[in-house]
Amino acid sequence: MSMNGNWLRVSPDELARAATDLDWAHRLARTARDSGSERWTGIDKAWNGLDFLLDRLGFEIPLVLGAESFVELPDVEPDSEEMFDFLANLEDDWGYGPPSYLTPDQVAAAAAQLATLTEDDLIRGVDPTELYRAEIYPGTWERPGELEWVAHYLPDVREFFAAAAKEGDAVICWLD
Repeated sequence: MSMNGNWLRVSPDELARAATDLDWAHRLARTARDSGSERWTGIDKAWNGLDFLLDRLGFEIPLVLGAESFVELPDVEPDSEEMFDFLANLEDDWGYGPPSYLTPDQVAAAAAQLATLTEDDLIRGVDPTELYRAEIYPGTWERPGELEWVAHYLPDVREFFAAAAKEGDAVICWLD
């Protein structure tokens, strides 16, 4: 089973409801994904590579994994047994841990930064072994074309965040 990155555009009112009812938000996300709605998009297994490449460029908004949490996480190391136990006990269907989100202001800031970023900008000067050494999922960076595979998602990501910003939407982020 692979780990895939997902985003769902939601209005501020829908975000407020999601904060109190993640089951409702999950149903909304599944419906949007299953119907091919423009409110949902995914970047498959490229999520960690995109996150790494954006971070490498000094991208200010953590758009792949979100900046805000719906669930208060314990103050323990991210890869600790305590964190794994906490996440295992969460009752949700989101996949790999609880979703997070970007506020409408964060979405607008991300869209502005993405607007001028090209696929070439994203991967220029990157040695694939950097991603391998950093243990970036899915770990297939030695294969030719892997960086280009991540970069090919950029136009859709740019379009998704531009549309969300234009509508004043927030974005729910999750891995499944």
